[in-house]
Amino acid sequence: MNILKNKKLVLGSKSPRRTQLLSEAGFTFEVRVQDVDESFSPDMPVLDVAAHLAKRKALALRPTLSEDEILVTADSVVILDNKIFNKPENFDDGIRILASLSGKTHMVATGVCLETQKQQKTFTVITKVTFDEMSLDEMRYYMEIHKPYDKAGAYGIQDWIGLCKVCNIEGSYSNVMGLPVREVYMQLKEME
Repeated sequence: MNILKNKKLVLGSKSPRRTQLLSEAGFTFEVRVQDVDESFSPDMPVLDVAAHLAKRKALALRPTLSEDEILVTADSVVILDNKIFNKPENFDDGIRILASLSGKTHMVATGVCLETQKQQKTFTVITKVTFDEMSLDEMRYYMEIHKPYDKAGAYGIQDWIGLCKVCNIEGSYSNVMGLPVREVYMQLKEME
């Protein structure tokens, strides 16, 4: 089904999970990436960060857009106690992050920016994820086997942690993977 009428979809992300999600949802698209500074002010409200970064990625790719293209950019952050947990810098940092999330409910906020030459839509989708308690052996196993160094919050919902240690999800599963596909689909249907 082609919901984009006469438009072509461009995914502004090198995330294999975002590519997988859009493909599984039946979209045909081109991947186009540009390196972007992903820093943000420490004063920025944590729930605004993901959308801010998605907009920054869109801004970097805007000059490459032709009239018949719609650009999708996104960024996901993991939030617990008003603090953002980024991608782990190393093994020990991954253990520290997982220990912080263990036995608690955190939020995954994904900011999405949809852009054409004529309009821009930005929105954030929030999903709550609750982990069971994790032992140090379980955290070490996870870091050694799954190496989640490219994942915010040091985990991927689609692998061992999601199967064995997530006891509750409130909201969009695909959002936790990196792209709230249902909401993207709904917003794309409304774009010119």
